[in-house]
Amino acid sequence: MEALSAANVMDTAYDGDAWSQQLDARFSALFETDVKAHWIATGTAANSLALAALCPPHGAVLCHREAHIQNDECGAPEFYTHGAKLMLVEGAGAKVSAEAVRHALSLIRDDVHQVQPHALSITNATEYGQVYTPAEVAALGALCREKGLGFHMDGARFANAVAHLGCSPADVTWRAGVDVLSFGFVKNGGMSAEALIFFKPELAAATPYRRKRAGHLFSKGRYMAAQILAMLDDDLWLENARAANAGARMLADAAGDRLIHPVEANEVFLRVSPDEAASLRGIGFDFYDWAPGEARLVTSWNQSIADIRPLADAIAAL
Repeated sequence: MEALSAANVMDTAYDGDAWSQQLDARFSALFETDVKAHWIATGTAANSLALAALCPPHGAVLCHREAHIQNDECGAPEFYTHGAKLMLVEGAGAKVSAEAVRHALSLIRDDVHQVQPHALSITNATEYGQVYTPAEVAALGALCREKGLGFHMDGARFANAVAHLGCSPADVTWRAGVDVLSFGFVKNGGMSAEALIFFKPELAAATPYRRKRAGHLFSKGRYMAAQILAMLDDDLWLENARAANAGARMLADAAGDRLIHPVEANEVFLRVSPDEAASLRGIGFDFYDWAPGEARLVTSWNQSIADIRPLADAIAAL
């Protein structure tokens, strides 16, 4: 809020302001390589603009069957790419392996009658809170280079993944072969700004036009950039993610064998019967019914351990 207030001064419109002009350098320092960075209002738009840079309308993007771009973006990737197809790959915890992607590619003939793959998109952390390690990303990156595919990472919870891994952001992105990253901030304390990071700046050439055409070129872009810069200051993005991950770890410890997936970021999936769910809600807790007999809990960057402990105690007492 302080950063937004400080940006409330007259400056050049769109992305020519002093705040927006800092993004390339700040993200280049964070990732230890030259990047091109754009602010974007939503994760859906960031993902879709990234894929538009990697895949032509007649091509295909491989992704997990449970990927956000497949199940939760209302066809936006197909819309922004002007018709590119999503090809679905299986894998535990919503993660894809290099072997699974290679198998999916082997089923596609080099034939004008079949849609040809142009890109791979993975989510880190995944929809089930699973984190790709640098080695896992590198194996996929090597396959993408071998097959001539662009490589996109949906990082709506990228901060949580890095906090879990304890590695450099570079190690799990461009050093492992990622071409474009959608760097999420809204789920981690930002108000209304995400970042689209191109590790191959030449891929970003048409993105300013696509962003404008999509209605995402804000006339007062400095407010978008100011949020992002404030999150980068003193690694606030990482501090917030560590706090959210710690809360999820507490819930995981309380859940015990109720856990459906290992807890690696800030999402917890657990088995609860309808009566148990009603009991928790009766105490005053609320959560998402993921599937019959399954609940999804997501901890926030601004929930303290003291805030979360009553829910952990209630789960342990079921």
